[in-house]
Amino acid sequence: MNSVVKALVGGGVTFVVGLALWMFTGDIETPVVTLTKLGVVLMALGALEVVYGLYKGVVGSK
Repeated sequence: MNSVVKALVGGGVTFVVGLALWMFTGDIETPVVTLTKLGVVLMALGALEVVYGLYKGVVGSK
């Protein structure tokens, strides 16, 4: 599997996990971190990784 596909799949999975945390853990309290905020951070990181994979795919094809 090349690095473009790895970045796209990894970013997509990270985004989906973050989305699940954001949507379904609003009523769960943890002492260290709020799971909804962690979900937002994971969604942002996943989206950035997908954008990076798309960039590598476009630039690498030239």
